[in-house]
Amino acid sequence: QVQLVESGGGLVQPGGSLRLSCAASGFTFSTYSMHWYRQAPGKERDLVASITSAGSTGYADSVKDRFTISRDDAKYLVYLQMNTLKPEDTAVYYCSAFVRRTRYWGKGTLVTVSL
Repeated sequence: QVQLVESGGGLVQPGGSLRLSCAASGFTFSTYSMHWYRQAPGKERDLVASITSAGSTGYADSVKDRFTISRDDAKYLVYLQMNTLKPEDTAVYYCSAFVRRTRYWGKGTLVTVSL
């Protein structure tokens, strides 16, 4: 049973940093790409960052040079380091994986960027 559990969200001031974590289980983590999405209030869920099994990364233009995705295959963890946060980064952040022809999602973690 595939499970994805996010953690690390919270309230942070503009310009601050947060690191999100996603704990995965139920599949051979090291062989799958992992993704972070976010959904702001009243908006669609958008892809933020991806990392392949080989460690190649990709980012949305809006977060490039500020966010870094990484993974620890031994611990079944994927991270999203978020720096220089802006109010427009406020959203629920979701971890996701496409495993055995099914897209799986975590329940999300809320990030609020505000004074």
